[in-house]
Amino acid sequence: MLKNEKGFTLIEMLIVLMIISILLILIIPNLAEKNTSVQNTGCDALVQMANGQVQAYQMDNGSLPIDMNALVTENYLSKTTCENGKTLTLTTDGKVIAQ
Repeated sequence: MLKNEKGFTLIEMLIVLMIISILLILIIPNLAEKNTSVQNTGCDALVQMANGQVQAYQMDNGSLPIDMNALVTENYLSKTTCENGKTLTLTTDGKVIAQ
């Protein structure tokens, strides 16, 4: 009789699934923690870009914008909110901050 020994046994498959499960359990929480860090870094970059656009608006128009909506309507910015939920605000001295 011919013996067909090709393929995996049930125990080998269960061991592979267990190893994959353990790796997923270790990796997924780290990705969630990094998501917050990435969103905060992106918000900082958006604030820096908005500060540059305030300066460009001032050079083009000779005065500071009234608020962030003026930058959006004049096409200097496309959005005034960060991915982490913070909103960009223009201070009285012309600096942009995220609140």
